[in-house]
Amino acid sequence: MSLHQLKRHFPWITLVVLILLVGAMDPTFLRPQNLMELGADIAPLFIMALGMTLAIYIGGIDLSAQSVANMTTVLATLSLPYLGVFSALLIAVVGLLFGAFSGLVTTRLKVPSFIATLAVGGLALSVGQFASGQRALHMDVAARDQAFGWMFGRTAGIPHELVVSLGLLAIAWFIQSRTTAGRTLKAVGAGELAAVASGIRVERYKVLAFALSGLFAAIAGLMFSVKLSGGSPTLAEGFLLPAIVAVLVGGTPLTGGVGGVVNTLIGTMIVAVVRASMLYLNIPATGQQIFFGIVLIVAIALTIDRSKMRIVK
Repeated sequence: MSLHQLKRHFPWITLVVLILLVGAMDPTFLRPQNLMELGADIAPLFIMALGMTLAIYIGGIDLSAQSVANMTTVLATLSLPYLGVFSALLIAVVGLLFGAFSGLVTTRLKVPSFIATLAVGGLALSVGQFASGQRALHMDVAARDQAFGWMFGRTAGIPHELVVSLGLLAIAWFIQSRTTAGRTLKAVGAGELAAVASGIRVERYKVLAFALSGLFAAIAGLMFSVKLSGGSPTLAEGFLLPAIVAVLVGGTPLTGGVGGVVNTLIGTMIVAVVRASMLYLNIPATGQQIFFGIVLIVAIALTIDRSKMRIVK
């Protein structure tokens, strides 16, 4: 097997090695119940990373995901007393609109996606700060349980957050692998100029990718809000970098066209195991961000397709 062929298997090999190393430090880590708890804890990050995958899959990036998630924790908390479970619909629409706006700025105004999404993230942050009065908000526990009690708790020992996130993975996988839109997104990521030459309306599908990214970020924000019973314009702070790392170490490069949402599941578990190991080693949150920054640089250097980027500026 050549190095190029082996490269596809690096993510799951890395995951297995990390699990064994952390298991050697703490044998209780390998208990199935402990691993399910780990999956439940990382569920909002995984959902955010799922949406990010679709943006990176086309060769773009969505830096607004964290701000959209923060904003939706505020909107979910404020709308719950009036809309109940239908506040989830409001959250979904808002996420789609912010994501679609990022896509329109990128495609119509020809603004690079990292600038467009950074700007849209600033808008989302401002909305969250204005709506919350720049303070933490608290949900009514009874209303939360009535509307979103199904989102947490357990059935047969399996955390509901895990079931929700795997259900969203199945939906994202179906979109990516079993629909014309998904196959078109891959074509755009693999070679946008070739896709344009073949008559594909590339701009429409790029807007779709960013809209879906915004949707998943909003759902992640809703789960944050429900789990923590409140909202804040900074509730999901610190999740953007690990979400990008999860996508890249899972095998979806910034240049797009390969990888996908199943790879992101592996990448997110790698991030989860690394975070767990740093907790065992008593590494503070600032140290974790430094580590993920280094991992991000290494992941980009190892996965990027340089044939698509002959000049780097």
